[in-house]
Amino acid sequence: MNKGKNIMATLIRTTFVKVLTPAQGGKISVCGLIQNRSIMGKALRESLPPPPPKPAPFDYVNKDYTWIRSLFDRTTHRFDENTKVVVVEGPVAASKTEFAKSLAEDLGMKHYPEANMDIHYIRPNGCDLRMFDSQIPEDTRTFDHVDFNRNPNHRLAGNFQIMMYTARYQQYIDALAHLLNTGQGVVLERSPYSDFVFLEAMFHQKYISKGVRSVYYELRNNTIEELMRPHLVIYLDVPVPKVMEAIKCRNLEHEVNGKALTQEFLTEVERQYKTKYLRDISTHAELLVYDWSGGGEVEVVVEDIERLNFEQYTEREEPKMKDWRIPREVEWADQRKLYTNSKHYLMNLLGIPRLDVPELITSADDAYEREKVIYGHPEFQYMEGYTEKESGLLTKNKIPKYYEYV
Repeated sequence: MNKGKNIMATLIRTTFVKVLTPAQGGKISVCGLIQNRSIMGKALRESLPPPPPKPAPFDYVNKDYTWIRSLFDRTTHRFDENTKVVVVEGPVAASKTEFAKSLAEDLGMKHYPEANMDIHYIRPNGCDLRMFDSQIPEDTRTFDHVDFNRNPNHRLAGNFQIMMYTARYQQYIDALAHLLNTGQGVVLERSPYSDFVFLEAMFHQKYISKGVRSVYYELRNNTIEELMRPHLVIYLDVPVPKVMEAIKCRNLEHEVNGKALTQEFLTEVERQYKTKYLRDISTHAELLVYDWSGGGEVEVVVEDIERLNFEQYTEREEPKMKDWRIPREVEWADQRKLYTNSKHYLMNLLGIPRLDVPELITSADDAYEREKVIYGHPEFQYMEGYTEKESGLLTKNKIPKYYEYV
């Protein structure tokens, strides 16, 4: 087996790791720092004695985490070395999903596939709002990544990117709620922190207007500080020519024949990642960057992660891991209550009252036509969670508390 192909060609690890290129042996050299182990992979966990028992996961989907509960149910009592937020980043067609799923399995974490427009369009009753597109005005129709790839200059492209940020933001809240209520770490594909790289690439290609860009950043600035930044970001680096080859290889019609994923667009995505996002997020999170042109082995990445010491940043003014240095149990409880009970409050922060960008506004007449069609359908006759029995009385079905605000 060619070691150079199976070990990353490039690895950025802030402050203490040096990586040798494949020509130099492709090995990692730890530069004069003795580390304590932090995140542990499956093989390492199985080689150690069983850990002490922890409280069972809290059923945050159906129950609120109240002040009374917080007196007896301590958040940190479920934490262990793997109670971490890991985000996998990379360009289109970089095999992020396969990698993130395998990584989560090895680390014993929950995998969150990349957020998409299904979060908005597939309702709790199982209906997909796309089924109404042929019956409603064009400005009120659904517009997802397939539509964007086919027609990136469409009037709805700006709204699509704002809704993608909203989807990532919502998913990240869900991930934080899961971590704080169960103690299980999470692995996400992309996050609201990196979403702007696509907005900037769209703006660079003139797919969206300055007005859309302005609304996006106003919305982002109003919401992003409510979240807790990840512990670790893993960037799978694939050069643009290789990305274009991968797009052709997976042969999705809307990507291959679409107008969005041009070389210029993909190059701008790469530039935004490398010059802005990775630089900024590395001030808080640990950062690993791999040359993923020919793929790689998850086991090798796990070994690299095990060498990281997330507990070394203890100074009060140290920016690294600042969001996770919470000194008191009552403050952990406050964060847990925020993401468990107040998702509706966090989502309401997305309501920016901007009326100066025409492509983000739907006329009252079009909105009325849309509502008339959708809520005239039998599946939407009653409020979500309710149904009508033979007696004619409305009765409430049991639907998870945590999804009432979706």
